Amino acid sequence: MNSEIVPIDISCMERVGGQLGSNPAGIYSDSDGQKYYVKTLESPMHARNEFLAAKLYQLAGAPVLNYLPSIDPCQIVTRWVELDKKQISRFSESERRQAQRWFAVHAWTANWDAAGFDGDNQGVVNGKVLTLDVGGALDFRAHGAPKGKAFGTRVEELNVLRNDQDNPHAIKLFSDITPEQLHCSIQSVTKISDEKISDVIVENGGSKELADKMIARKEDMSFRLKTL
Repeated sequence: MNSEIVPIDISCMERVGGQLGSNPAGIYSDSDGQKYYVKTLESPMHARNEFLAAKLYQLAGAPVLNYLPSIDPCQIVTRWVELDKKQISRFSESERRQAQRWFAVHAWTANWDAAGFDGDNQGVVNGKVLTLDVGGALDFRAHGAPKGKAFGTRVEELNVLRNDQDNPHAIKLFSDITPEQLHCSIQSVTKISDEKISDVIVENGGSKELADKMIARKEDMSFRLKTL
């Protein structure tokens, strides 16, 4: 984590709101009135996994919430924002296209929960579409179960996120991506250097094994790009 950023300590803050998702959480306000959404995950591994996923999204240029370090290794802290929309069904056509731009980043990070169980994992803030929770990316499912071998070096999510009948909101959001859009989206990942991927993962507490896997997944996407 960035050593220049002071880790968040909610013991010094006032709780001003309750849990919004499936994890124990709350909204906290510091002495300056800045609010944060703080959720507690089942282990430091789960928290580190989500923090790493957010950093990889940012590396690819995909908009996410502002993730901040916490003094509690089981906590995930994001800076609170007021959403204009939090339901894919309410998106305009231009907002849907914005969300589709980052399809390949969801696929690369194996974020099966990119659209959300109720279509509520994509939101709009001041006209910008962003992913609201990346806890379902990388090694763990949205509710914390490990993915195991299902998270490998082949990016099957490029197909699965567009046609898995068990993930209807993802289908609704991503199934009509054109070949040209898909090509452009994949390039947002394949243009990232191996060195940058490795640096972001290792500098934020991830393993070399994860770095090698994410590089291999990028290479798989490069291969698939040639076949489009």
